[in-house]
Amino acid sequence: MEKSAIEKATIGKSTRRLIPFLMLGYFFSMLDRTNIGVAALQMNVDIGLSAAAYGLGGSLFFVAYFLFEVPSNLAMQRFGARRWMARIMITWGAVVVLMALTRGPLSFYVLRFLLGAAEAGFFPGIILYLTYWYPVRYRAQMVTVFSIANALSSFIGSPLSASFLLADGFLGLRGWQWVFVGEGVPTVLLGFACFYVLTDRPQTASWLTTEEKSWLERRLESELPRDHVVGHMPLGRLLRNPSVWALILVCSGASSTVAALGVWQPKLLKTFGLSDFGTGVINAVPYGVASLLMMFWSVSSDRTGERRWHTAAPLFAVALGFIGVLFAGGSLTATVALLSLVMLAYASFKGPFWAFSSQVLSPTTAAAGIAAINGASNLIAAGMVAAVGYIEGSTGSLAAGMTPMVGLCTMGGVLVLFIGRGSGRQPMLAAPAVGAVDD
Repeated sequence: MEKSAIEKATIGKSTRRLIPFLMLGYFFSMLDRTNIGVAALQMNVDIGLSAAAYGLGGSLFFVAYFLFEVPSNLAMQRFGARRWMARIMITWGAVVVLMALTRGPLSFYVLRFLLGAAEAGFFPGIILYLTYWYPVRYRAQMVTVFSIANALSSFIGSPLSASFLLADGFLGLRGWQWVFVGEGVPTVLLGFACFYVLTDRPQTASWLTTEEKSWLERRLESELPRDHVVGHMPLGRLLRNPSVWALILVCSGASSTVAALGVWQPKLLKTFGLSDFGTGVINAVPYGVASLLMMFWSVSSDRTGERRWHTAAPLFAVALGFIGVLFAGGSLTATVALLSLVMLAYASFKGPFWAFSSQVLSPTTAAAGIAAINGASNLIAAGMVAAVGYIEGSTGSLAAGMTPMVGLCTMGGVLVLFIGRGSGRQPMLAAPAVGAVDD
């Protein structure tokens, strides 16, 4: 379907204004929550963290994230994205800097919990925010473009974090302390930039013309489904809704995958005898592969309007990749190739899944529903991060520690095929309807 001139202009302006900044924020979001994977190469010995204690501390981030996520998304609706995103970024950046003061297991636990509380609501807030600005035919692609920052945060961020380790001793700080200081300060600065870059809604966008605002408002209104799997209901009922919990279980496999790899993948690669810096460089490879290839799957989902299989297939691929890692033996090449498959599949999952979820949830339940799905799936991910540490401590094998994700992703892939089967495909508007909107 050919796009009108006003559609191209409106979507182009919105994308140039919002997406690069959101990507930069998400880049630091993922960098600041996973940089402990590289910092741990020095930090764990310095402050006396066992594998189990490290895993527990890593998981406490997600506990706090879960507790504060729904309130945060509801607060964003009340205060607006511009102010609330600024608050989130400033506070989490400050906590990351404070991570340099970690002195033992207790302070590590406290600061990781505070980081989760500060960052809660950022990702689901952005997913909700994108529904204010983009029609259906763009959503999987825009979520994926935004999510490329996730892969880039490790592709670029892992060597970046490793380079901070080389500053060991500068100004009396250890290298792992420079990891937190060097990556927390930019986040605080980005938080203040939110006040100048973000706009709450299209209606208040001074950088759109009156005609462009009108087109976007009418287009979004015309695409609202009249029947949702999860319609309007009180918050208490929403949080008990079976479809919401089904979506949580679907998302939990992907969330557990990226959380576990962010915390444990550097240690897995380190077992091949790599140096600290070499580990950081090789750790970036799976994320680089994902950032290069992840867009193709979302473009396919948006072009066809198909969501369920585009969500399920990547989860099955993640499961197969983890099975392969378990049997890769002592081959670094095979392990990196399989981890690249896992990360590419995870990255490909996100766009179709969140586009699918926005079709299942009604507009009145989207803010709380998206936050509940993301928050609860991250809580399950916290359990998986801790489980990896426990299994590694019991078996001596980090690869074996990844096996719980096989079952979780397989279950999620099967489950998504049965959720809202009537909502799995949302065709593009017919040409006459688009013409009416474009007038």
